[in-house]
Amino acid sequence: MSQSVLNTKFHFPKQKGIYIGKVRDVYNINDELLVMIASDRISAFDVVLPKGIPYKGQVLNQIASKFLDATSDIVPNWKIATPDPTVTIGKKCNPFPVEMIVRGYLTGSSWRSYKGGSRSICGVSIPNDMREHQAFEKPILTPTTKAELGLHDEDISREEILRQDLVSESDYLKLEDYSLKLFQRGSEIAAKMGLILVDTKYEFGKIDDQIYLIDEIHTPDSSRYFYAEGYQERFDKGENQRQLSKEFVREWLMENGFQGKEGQKVPAMSEHWVNQISDRYIELYESIIGEKFDRIDNFEAVARIEKNVTQFLNTYYR
Repeated sequence: MSQSVLNTKFHFPKQKGIYIGKVRDVYNINDELLVMIASDRISAFDVVLPKGIPYKGQVLNQIASKFLDATSDIVPNWKIATPDPTVTIGKKCNPFPVEMIVRGYLTGSSWRSYKGGSRSICGVSIPNDMREHQAFEKPILTPTTKAELGLHDEDISREEILRQDLVSESDYLKLEDYSLKLFQRGSEIAAKMGLILVDTKYEFGKIDDQIYLIDEIHTPDSSRYFYAEGYQERFDKGENQRQLSKEFVREWLMENGFQGKEGQKVPAMSEHWVNQISDRYIELYESIIGEKFDRIDNFEAVARIEKNVTQFLNTYYR
């Protein structure tokens, strides 16, 4: 099993700053580009877990890169290049302060809220008598605020976003349209691979008057997939669905008494459990992309990343 890439501290040409997110290290280059390095850190319930997951960063970056390419006809995106398996370099946009969550099924956190009695998510009414993992009549949009590291994203309604002037009405209508079209494209691609895109999140930014899709897209950190085969049979029997997402990590944490609440302690992560998580991420890559995952040796990963990014930037600014 390869080593994990947990942290980076680079000094790239024309670098102006660095932002350390939950799982990504993002370098500001000349207030023009962003170098986004997908580490092997893993988070759940807005908490970064103590151990890294080998190959996770490579999986996330390569899935996102392929889906950015596959959806660029719907909305322009920030990507310029992927000079390393764990790195995407793209345009530095001014991000909108909301995340667009699209849900096709009542599952995960939405099901937990529904089971607790809620019949509305972000101002969207949910019918009575729905069951776990049931498809909505049509996908729904349930946006959240974008929280700082260590804080929780909060559900917010379209009306509240406009009332607080977080996004202009004209821009928000575009974000809704882009999000639903991206979800439709992602669902079509997933279906060809025998999967169901259950829910996902999109982030957008702006340069001048142009809106761009930013960050990752349709990865296991931002999305949930079910296997299509057996879905209906399991649903009819009230059984759990076979899924490819990070939800199994959340479920393991909850089974071990952790939900990110004050006073709770992250349970110990055995090497066996870490390897299982890594295998699940690779399984999702191979399932959704439809090709074998090429494990890149991470023993010299930091030096490799620095070399590849520096070479790209020197060429870009030549």
